[in-house]
Amino acid sequence: MLHKENLQLFSNKAEAFEASDDTPAHDVEAPTIGDVIQQRFGRRDALKGALAVTTVALLMGKALPARAGKGASAFDFDELDAGNDVTHHVADGYEAYVMLRWGDAVFSDVPAFNPASQSADKQHRQFGYNNDYIGIFNIAERPDNLLMCINHEFCSPEVMFPGLTASPEDNDFAEITSDLADIEMAAHGVSIIELEKRDGKWIPLVTSPFNRRISAVNTEMMVDGPAAGHPRLQTTADPSGRRITGTFNNCAGGVTPWGTYLTAEENFHGYFWTDEMEGKDGKKKRRKTGLGGEQAASYKRYAVPSNWYNWGAYHRRFNVDKEPNEPNRFGWITEIDPFDTSSTPVKHTALGRFSHEGCECIVNNDGRVVVYSGDDKRFEYVYRFVSAGKISDDNKANRTLLSDGVLAVARFNPNGTVDWLPLVYGEGPLTPENGWESQAQVLIDARLAAEALGATPMDRPEDVQPDAKSGKIYVMLTNNHKRKKDQTDAANPRAENHFGHIIEMMAPGRNHAADQFTWQLLIKCGDPSIAEVGSLWNPATSTNGWFGSPDNCAVDPQGRLWVTTDQGKKWNKTGKSDGFYAVDTEGDARGTSTLFFRVPIGAEMCGPCFTPDTETVFLAVQHPGTDGTEEFAGFERKSTFEDPATRWPDFKDGMPPRPSVVAVRKKSGGRIGG
Repeated sequence: MLHKENLQLFSNKAEAFEASDDTPAHDVEAPTIGDVIQQRFGRRDALKGALAVTTVALLMGKALPARAGKGASAFDFDELDAGNDVTHHVADGYEAYVMLRWGDAVFSDVPAFNPASQSADKQHRQFGYNNDYIGIFNIAERPDNLLMCINHEFCSPEVMFPGLTASPEDNDFAEITSDLADIEMAAHGVSIIELEKRDGKWIPLVTSPFNRRISAVNTEMMVDGPAAGHPRLQTTADPSGRRITGTFNNCAGGVTPWGTYLTAEENFHGYFWTDEMEGKDGKKKRRKTGLGGEQAASYKRYAVPSNWYNWGAYHRRFNVDKEPNEPNRFGWITEIDPFDTSSTPVKHTALGRFSHEGCECIVNNDGRVVVYSGDDKRFEYVYRFVSAGKISDDNKANRTLLSDGVLAVARFNPNGTVDWLPLVYGEGPLTPENGWESQAQVLIDARLAAEALGATPMDRPEDVQPDAKSGKIYVMLTNNHKRKKDQTDAANPRAENHFGHIIEMMAPGRNHAADQFTWQLLIKCGDPSIAEVGSLWNPATSTNGWFGSPDNCAVDPQGRLWVTTDQGKKWNKTGKSDGFYAVDTEGDARGTSTLFFRVPIGAEMCGPCFTPDTETVFLAVQHPGTDGTEEFAGFERKSTFEDPATRWPDFKDGMPPRPSVVAVRKKSGGRIGG
């Protein structure tokens, strides 16, 4: 069981996963992105005041006026006031309505959600928990409707289940029974739901033949690519190493040009369990030395196991003492055909194994498919996959494009260039002399391979979003308070970086397969009124518009950048709830951010997705009422099912807070954001 000394750092699952990042998974020896920025811009150009125009010009590539005019912006809406309370808010002139909630029916024969009477069987037919990435597809048979795919990342049992009496400091999982663990497993994965429009609003169509639930336990998946069948993917239940049951911790994702859905497995390490834990290190427990046997180095580098769930107490495959290879079967990108409920999803090992945050696709100018992804952990890396084959009119053939290609990792250079370093067995240090035995091993241990190549350790790289119109790629770097002072200075992304930053890469000639890109800073986050924070914004950014901890992002059909935030329990460092921001990237308004939507207390903003006409944006509100509720004025305690900080979105007695998908539209009609 997980002892209480390992639980005193957090008060819920969201904070547990955040805490798991506090100890980097490897010793950082390569220059970090902070070191590189310091070398590129130098101490002389330090940001003496947060809005020093000379430094803005250096970092952002052009001089800016003292104050950019509102008319220069690509956006036109009245900015929302920042804050934090029990409900959501949207800019004036817009309507935000809750479209799907945890527990809502996915099929027509599902009874109304009853939080006091949950079961795994019911949950497999209901909308899952903690909705994250959203992807949408046109439906040929019904062109006025949409097919929506939504990830379900993790569970928040403290507000999900009634009757849990133990506080997080004392909880040793004794109250998480086999039945509750099975509900958690059913609440993970993906929901696929058809939407139809009624009176201008998108409504779930529970009678659709396309509707489907994919979870950690109810869907068999195939494995392809170089690691398929490798001995390290073989288990008692699957000696072939080619058939895996389920997917979990599905965070961000992507949509392919041929109409399939990609779901990214992120913090998979937290689901694996061991009874072999020993010793204390302050408030933390250490994994037993040598756990994993011959895979000990891999286990350590991937923080396996982390014991954030007790599924392994009831299910053999999640217990690494019994199935040491099972962790190698997660941390992949999975492709799903949303239109065929009988289809078998495919885990693509060619895209590498790590804590994938996103898998955004773009068709290169030579027809090859490129996929970008971040590894969401402090001091991890940014990756790019380039397919070997080219896209064609044959969608069946296109579905093999992610099975074969070259995975590369980014090295950011002080001269403003990015080198893409291929993770190819036999090249560079990835040779038998250095302990590498095959391409399969390189991909299973992609983190170790990237480290060997000298990639640049980043400040929690999350979404990596290409823009087909401009050829730019936006990299969200959420935060990294573990950065040491000797790795940077006040002119650069910072020591103890609590607020994160955004980097803009440029593909030369829109060639996303090029060996070298260029890069520059777009934004350094945090309060621009505090010089010590060292933030970087356009001077036109208001007190409501600046933010911390960028996470997910989207480029809308007009080519405009929108950013969501994930501050976790540290939202009190900004005094703002997480939100959805419009960010200018061009002209005099470049680097200006404007607040459009914000979430209720304890929630995270995820999954922005625009309809093709830009008249609706779908937003995922995750784990409402959980993070940092001890800092919420007037509540100032930890949330539970019976006593939550908010009962959003239902606000009914007995109904807990429910993660939900919100749809936003303009009251008068027209394009979101002006």
